[in-house]
Formats: sequence, structure tokens, C-alpha cells
Amino acid sequence: MKRPESVLVAIHTPALDFLLLHRRPPTAFWQSVTGSLEAGETPREAALREVYEETALVVRDADLVDWQLSNRYHIPPAWAVRYAPGVTHNTEHVFSLCVPEACTIRRQPDEHDAADWFPLAAALAHSWSWTNRDIFHLLARHGGPAPSS
Repeated sequence: MKRPESVLVAIHTPALDFLLLHRRPPTAFWQSVTGSLEAGETPREAALREVYEETALVVRDADLVDWQLSNRYHIPPAWAVRYAPGVTHNTEHVFSLCVPEACTIRRQPDEHDAADWFPLAAALAHSWSWTNRDIFHLLARHGGPAPSS
């Protein structure tokens, strides 16, 4: 059973081009790096692990910005079977990572069938999740990475 606690990592350039990964069908939507916490794992550890697993980018701990924000949302019925009976909501911890420029990543082909970099407006239009759009807006208001994490 999945733990109802996850991370979202918005990976972007200083120019605010955002990396989005396209989930394989049947879901088939664009999203940032995401993933559930494993047993005994902190949100920060999960964020670092998920970035590596989903992109093969090696990230220094100091480069990952913890926004100290959590989103709580209803688990869509299609995914409810992955959780223990009675679990209806997930808590998602929000991080960002600024990379010097758009780069080639190695995606997980069993999870994602495409990856691309999008400028802010296109990233907002492509994003399936309101939590993705929220962090993109927050990064745009700050002009990039948050103040120290």
C-alpha cells in the first residue's frame, strides 16, 4: 500500500522554463516530478530520490528548495486502490530545483513516455494538477527560487 504522503518537485531554469513529464496512458497527463514517501523517509529525502529516479539528475541537497508548503488533496478514485482502505486524502510537500539551463534527462519509460521543457504559460496550460500550477505561479512571483530554505 502506498503511503498517503508525497512530494512535488518543480524543476526549472532561471528563465522559468519548467520540466514536465508525461505520464504513460491510461492517465496520460503532464506533471512535475512527484512521488510517494517510502517508510522512514523524510519529504526532503523523497524529493532527492524522486528527482534522481525520474530524471537521473544528481542534485546537491543544498540546491533543493523546500517551500515549507503542503497541499492536501482528495485521492482520485482511479488511484484509491493503491492506498489502505479508508484513505481518502494525500499530503504533498512542495519543493523546487533550479538548474542552469534546460537539459536532457533520462526518464523512467515505465512511468513516463515523454519529457519536455515549457515556458511558464505553456507549463501552466499543460499541467494537469492544480498543485503544479500553484508552484509555477509562486516561482514566477518570486522570479525564481525562494529565499533560503
